[in-house]
Amino acid sequence: MSYKLKSHSGAKKRFFPTANGNYKRWQAGLRHLNSGLSPERTNRLSRTVFVNNTQKKMLKKALPYSC
Repeated sequence: MSYKLKSHSGAKKRFFPTANGNYKRWQAGLRHLNSGLSPERTNRLSRTVFVNNTQKKMLKKALPYSC
């Protein structure tokens, strides 16, 4: 009998796997206290970005069955 690994519930909600093995995430800093930010900055923060290699290594353990 083999054991199943559990996926990290918080990581499931925050990171999304792409077809080529990367992960996408939203950027932080847009929830509150952003009335003083420029429109260019809020537009830039609203886009999704790809994770870096350090985060990717962490996500391989947190989400074992995603990619």
